Amino acid sequence: MTTSSRSLIRRLAPYFSARLRQNSRLLSSSSALRESQLSSLESPSSATDAVHLTENCVRRMKELQADEGTEKLLRLSIEAGGCSGFQYNFLLDDKTNDDDRVFEQDGVRLVMIYFFDFVKGATVDYVEELIRSAFQVFLL
Repeated sequence: MTTSSRSLIRRLAPYFSARLRQNSRLLSSSSALRESQLSSLESPSSATDAVHLTENCVRRMKELQADEGTEKLLRLSIEAGGCSGFQYNFLLDDKTNDDDRVFEQDGVRLVMIYFFDFVKGATVDYVEELIRSAFQVFLL
């Protein structure tokens, strides 16, 4: 990534953070998380900024890893757009980069680059609905 791209990201980060905070209520209102799942995610104050993975997310990642036969990482990226101002994209990846932030829970790793301030303290869940199944980000 070029220096100008990094500079642009750093300049836009406060704007996106503010927009994300404004829309967090909207995002969490569409949540399929049950209160029991939320209470199981409570963590010590030193880890309040961490990105948490639900049991459903960990279970699905382990299923995907078993299907692939190799350890895969769940990579999260954020793009401007979508009905709430941001679109979260998930990708199965084989490796981490030097500048990735890595979050691990029960042997499953979530990696992301540059976007940590947008999802600090969030929860990643795997939601199965009648019309689709997907990993989703929930801001609490």
